[in-house]
Amino acid sequence: MFTGIVEELGRFLLAARGGATTRLRFGAEVVTAGMALGDSVAVNGCCLTVVASDRCSFAVDALDETLARTNLGQLEPGEAVNLERPVALGARLGGHLVQGHVDATGTIAEAAPHLAIEVPAALEPYLVEKGSLAVDGCSLTLVAVAPELVRIEIIPHTAGSTALGQKRPGQLVNLEVDVVAKYVERLVRAGTPSPYDRAQGEP
Repeated sequence: MFTGIVEELGRFLLAARGGATTRLRFGAEVVTAGMALGDSVAVNGCCLTVVASDRCSFAVDALDETLARTNLGQLEPGEAVNLERPVALGARLGGHLVQGHVDATGTIAEAAPHLAIEVPAALEPYLVEKGSLAVDGCSLTLVAVAPELVRIEIIPHTAGSTALGQKRPGQLVNLEVDVVAKYVERLVRAGTPSPYDRAQGEP
């Protein structure tokens, strides 16, 4: 579980195909501190498993499914990426609960600071004004929601300390909607009575 508060602006170094997976290596110095084999790390908001690391870099293996459903397959060597380690129990939750499970990609329509992103219509039910959306792993607040478009105001600190400040129109970003909204929709669609509803005869 992550918070959407980016810890480090890392760099994509290289990709190497190996069997059914592609090994991706990233340059980093903050998130590699104490990193161990099997640890999770969010790269542009995508939760991945560390398969190798040293003081200044780490590697993960990505399935074709992951590369197809995120922007990781389009990274160029030297490109900036947002990095975050899982939140520790007892730590401050500065953003919102982010799973690192990317729902879809969106396309930058207008660059920061007045960030506008074209989003798939399927995500619209989960997007509300003043609600949260993880964009490339950054927990952001939506200031406006229109059909297949969201707008977000990016403060200078966020633009300078994450990859969002370097994104240009036409580039893809990873999107993860609030998981709570998805569970609420599931319950509403199911139309089943709640076991906690005292009106159903519960003592």
